[in-house]
Amino acid sequence: MIKVLILSTMSLLAMSTMAQYSGTTTAPKDTLVGDQMINAIEQSLNLYYAEYSSDGNYDSIINALNYESTDMPEFSDSVYCERLNVMNEMSPFQLECNEQTLNTIRFFVKKRRGFARVVLGRSKLYFDMFEEKLAEHNMPIELKYLAVIESGLRPQVKSRAGALGLWQFMYRTGKMYGLKENSYVDERMDPELATDAACRYLKKLYEIYNDWNLALAAYNAGPGNVNKAIRRSGNKLTYWEVRPFLPLETQGYVPNFIAAAYLLTYHAEHNIVPAESNVQYYQLDTMCPTKGVHFETISEVLGMEMEEVQRFNPIYKRDYIPYSEGQYCLTLPLEQIGKLVSLEDSLYEHELKKYVNPKPQVVKNTQNTTKPVATGNYSYHKVKSGETLGVIASRYGMSVRELQRVNGLNSTRIYVGQRLKVKPGTGTQTTNTAPAATKKYYTVRSGDTFGKIAQRHRLSQSQLKRLNPRININRLSIGQRIRVR
Repeated sequence: MIKVLILSTMSLLAMSTMAQYSGTTTAPKDTLVGDQMINAIEQSLNLYYAEYSSDGNYDSIINALNYESTDMPEFSDSVYCERLNVMNEMSPFQLECNEQTLNTIRFFVKKRRGFARVVLGRSKLYFDMFEEKLAEHNMPIELKYLAVIESGLRPQVKSRAGALGLWQFMYRTGKMYGLKENSYVDERMDPELATDAACRYLKKLYEIYNDWNLALAAYNAGPGNVNKAIRRSGNKLTYWEVRPFLPLETQGYVPNFIAAAYLLTYHAEHNIVPAESNVQYYQLDTMCPTKGVHFETISEVLGMEMEEVQRFNPIYKRDYIPYSEGQYCLTLPLEQIGKLVSLEDSLYEHELKKYVNPKPQVVKNTQNTTKPVATGNYSYHKVKSGETLGVIASRYGMSVRELQRVNGLNSTRIYVGQRLKVKPGTGTQTTNTAPAATKKYYTVRSGDTFGKIAQRHRLSQSQLKRLNPRININRLSIGQRIRVR
């Protein structure tokens, strides 16, 4: 897809140049060469992606209905049933409007609004890929909502029973469908591989039961439990007839699926604005390193947060990409991959210095001599709002990996108020007092809401409100300045 877009963009650039000079006998030299050409192509692609992914439909619906940001609209059962009928017309699913379904929908529209908002934001990264895979397997597009109720679209989420990934595969089922695991990689957490496996598994379940709702029940409870329920029901062959004999969790599984499908389809009518998503699926690209490389090396070479590298590469268990002849690749936004390709030699040199032949870390003492940093002497830092592990590590002259090791952290996720061991030292870098806050402002643009601005700057709405006590959050105007730090 990306190659096609690049070729199309190059063709358009070439046609534009030819059109300008069609009246001359000799065309001038092309000034777009080397990096300039690549930059022009990337800018064109980014503009295309921004236009492609923008969808103002929910804004137009919310504006037309004249909702305030705090409104929580509900509708009559007949409206819910009418909307499900509309969805049914475009789907081979049986999205039945019965009491169980209506009860679940009522619960979702009241109690799952925040969940829907977050999932809608995450869906920008996954739904296009889901739809591609489902289309390849000739399966209903609505199955994309199954990953919503399975994982909330979080590829690294693990259930108490050990199910893992967007599609919550158990180890044995994942292995049966080709998802491998070793010390560094668990393919159940790979979005594309796991989605393809889920398509194949669901297709097999549908071939067994010839009913999509029963196939979903078998996905949740296992075919053995569904077969027992069918026998207890007197050999009925539809989900709603078999449902009373299924395990309790599975009795709620299909109503949950239908309610999620409904709410994500009609979110605008319920005044739910998707959480902002900075990157879409089609804005991603891959690079397969020719040597093993750590996430921390990648983040330092690119100057990006390690959490972002982790977010786009959930398959790797230890923040490390082992070399295996092109089998294991790195996924990042297109611009970052382009930058990394141009810095590939520097990447491996940095990896070598950092992990293979590291120099001992030293600090100056008060007598202007040097000595290794003591490993057994630590002070503590209390995590504040907006801080990341990378920011804290830099403040105390530590690497993220070192900070993780001394605090027994398996990931870079931290929470406000958490106390972290840090290395003591001299100067402002190693004190426990954060540097004085610098005020930062954001100028309101068309389409902005208070919630969108808060999320863009990694703040809660209450935090943003405290920074702007005199601002009317329901009456923002274009050009207005909002304090964000």
